Amino acid sequence: MRAAMDAANVDLDELADDKVREFAAQLLVELRHKQATIEKLTHEMAVLKRLKYASSKSEGFSGEQKSLLAEAIDEDLEALGRELEREQPATGAAAPEPNKQQPKRQVLPAHLPRREICHEPPTTVCGCGCALKRIGEDIAEKLDYTPGVFTVERHIRGKWVCAHCQRLVQAPLPAHIIDKGLPTSGLLAQVLVAKYADHQPLYRQEGIFARAGLALSRSTLAQWVGACGVQLQPLVAALQAELLSRPVLHADETPVAMLKPGHGKTHRAYLWSYGTTVFDPLKAVVFDFAESRAGRHVQTFLGTPTDAGWRGTLICDDYAGYKQLFGDRIIEAGCLAHARRKHFDLWANHKSTVAEQALVLFGQLYDIEREVKDLEVDERRRIRQLKAKPIADHLQAWLILQRQRVPEGSATAKAIDYSLNRWTALTRYLDDGRLPADNNWIENRIRPIALGRANWLFAGSLRAGQRAAAIMSLIGSAKMNDLDPYAYLSDVLARLPTHPASRIAHLLPHRWKATPQN
Repeated sequence: MRAAMDAANVDLDELADDKVREFAAQLLVELRHKQATIEKLTHEMAVLKRLKYASSKSEGFSGEQKSLLAEAIDEDLEALGRELEREQPATGAAAPEPNKQQPKRQVLPAHLPRREICHEPPTTVCGCGCALKRIGEDIAEKLDYTPGVFTVERHIRGKWVCAHCQRLVQAPLPAHIIDKGLPTSGLLAQVLVAKYADHQPLYRQEGIFARAGLALSRSTLAQWVGACGVQLQPLVAALQAELLSRPVLHADETPVAMLKPGHGKTHRAYLWSYGTTVFDPLKAVVFDFAESRAGRHVQTFLGTPTDAGWRGTLICDDYAGYKQLFGDRIIEAGCLAHARRKHFDLWANHKSTVAEQALVLFGQLYDIEREVKDLEVDERRRIRQLKAKPIADHLQAWLILQRQRVPEGSATAKAIDYSLNRWTALTRYLDDGRLPADNNWIENRIRPIALGRANWLFAGSLRAGQRAAAIMSLIGSAKMNDLDPYAYLSDVLARLPTHPASRIAHLLPHRWKATPQN
């Protein structure tokens, strides 16, 4: 900033009054700009630290989430710290030091079985010839794991022959998802669930199976996964068709790594998610893998802008890729939680009084949502209009007033602008009892996938990503219907080879009934 740099060389006594005022005005503008920059950087740093260290129940993160986020967050914190250092000479602001709390070692549960392994010196006689005396001990506990055990199904087919005509009669083998293959449907389901629900890459499963007593190469496991992906595709197509018959959908997306063939480098692909709402009796989610975040991928999935395309209300965030969809066919509904989160971050990191007051009003809106969540559509709309709409109107007017009082570019201004710029979409739920207030339902479906994406690398083409999306659609929908993904996939894989194609929808998670056990 030139005015700040030249300030030390200016003799104010030699300047006319109007020049002093002009110089002072320039310094104030630069100071405000610099202060806004510092506020922005410190806010971003505080948010990152909160992501890493926060442990509150409502906004906290699991140990798995922390480990996956740790590297990226540490890199960002270092970059933000260096940017803040550049601002320090002019303002004296000090970059906050990272919190260096050491994690406490978890106490292992007392109910777990213990096996003692004693480590004693090879001799209890000292080098001088005297006997050593035991005066105590140190104890360190380590958590052990006993891997699963393989079993073998012995399919014994009796040979029956006619003594008169010598005709041989023998029952055929049951049809299998992999004809003449080694694995049962249960083993295939285990591989799929471990890979796509438990985030265990095949090379890790290879080691797990080896420790269980049978070496299964990752190439063999990969062949099984590929075969299952092909066989399950008609089921996923039926799931997508049913999803697109619903009038209200959620949409969200998350990045994943994709390897470009011949380059040896990765680029950012995206896993898009589409799901029914918490108010819809159909519980389903479908994932769609695409090579980019371009809005055309959403158009392709939803079938727009063709006449046969999906029509309804789409609940999504403020990403520009969705904007080209909205018009006569598709209506936009925003995410109230995203707007609230902007203010929560300000309050949690800076104890902003403006954010605190905004949170009170957002909280009142969510209190009403808890009140109406189990009501019928018309009654939900009626109560929202009666109780929530006056609060929303007051919140909008209050945000407009506060926006006039905060400086441009500040974190507070950005939080307020996010809400005001999307107000129509954010409050559309007030006029439609079918709509939820936010996009949290689908975000919770995609969050486990986002946590496991470091274990995936889709090599060479879209095929691997599309296969993963298909299998994760079935697993995710099974979870939404309170099914055990392993039990569901094991049964479906066993039934698919002989199940009529015209009745494929009967195997969808929301309609599935387990095969009775003999």
